[in-house]
Amino acid sequence: MSTGVIIALIVIVAVVLVVAAVLALRARGPQHGGSLKRRFGPEYDLAVARHDGDTKAAERELAERVRRHGSLHTRPLEPAERERFEARWAAVQERFVDSPREAVGEADRLLAELAGARGFPDGGQYEEQLTALSVHHAHHVEGYRRVHRVTHTRVDDARDGGAGTEEMREALVEARALFEALVRQDRHDHGRQRAGTEADASPAQPARTSHTWSLGKRRPKES
Repeated sequence: MSTGVIIALIVIVAVVLVVAAVLALRARGPQHGGSLKRRFGPEYDLAVARHDGDTKAAERELAERVRRHGSLHTRPLEPAERERFEARWAAVQERFVDSPREAVGEADRLLAELAGARGFPDGGQYEEQLTALSVHHAHHVEGYRRVHRVTHTRVDDARDGGAGTEEMREALVEARALFEALVRQDRHDHGRQRAGTEADASPAQPARTSHTWSLGKRRPKES
C-alpha cells in the first residue's frame, strides 16, 4: 500500500471520528452538564447525592425527566379556580395554628390538586407528578416533597412535639413557593388575553395577601 493511500485513509478516519463526535454532542442536546445544572439547580445537587456523587448517572436521570416532561404544556387557571385555590391555601395557614399536622396534610392534597389542574400528571401518581414539576419548577418543588413526606410520616415517628411542629412549619413555608408559582397567571396563559378590566377587577390580589402572614401566629381579626 502506497504512502499516499495510507495518508488518505488516515484523513478519512479522522474526518469520520470528528463527524461522529459532533453528532454525539448534538444527540446529547442542550440539556446536559452545565445546562442541566442551571435548569435544575437544587434538584441537580439532590440527584447527584442520590447517585452517590455520580454526576453522569444524575445527568442521565435529569435528561430523562426533560425528555418525558419537557414538552408539557400547562393550562391556565380560570379566575374563579384561582380564587378558590388561594382561599383554600389561606385556610390551610389559618388551620396550622391549632392543627399543624392536619394543615400540612391539606397542603399536600391541595398542591397535588392544583398541579393537576394546571395540567401536570394527576396527584394520584405522586412520583410522576413530582418528576414533572421538577422539570418546570425545579427551584420550588422541594417544599412539596417535604409536606408530602411529613404528611405520610407516622405521628409516633416524630422526634418530639416541638421539633415535629417546627419541621411541619418549615415544610409548609417552603411549599408556599410552589403554590405561588402554580397559582399565579403565566405570561403566556390565554386567560391574560381576556378583557383587561376583568383582570384588574379580580379579587385575586387581596386573597394573595391573606396567605402571606407568618405561620404560628393567629391572624388578626378584621375590623
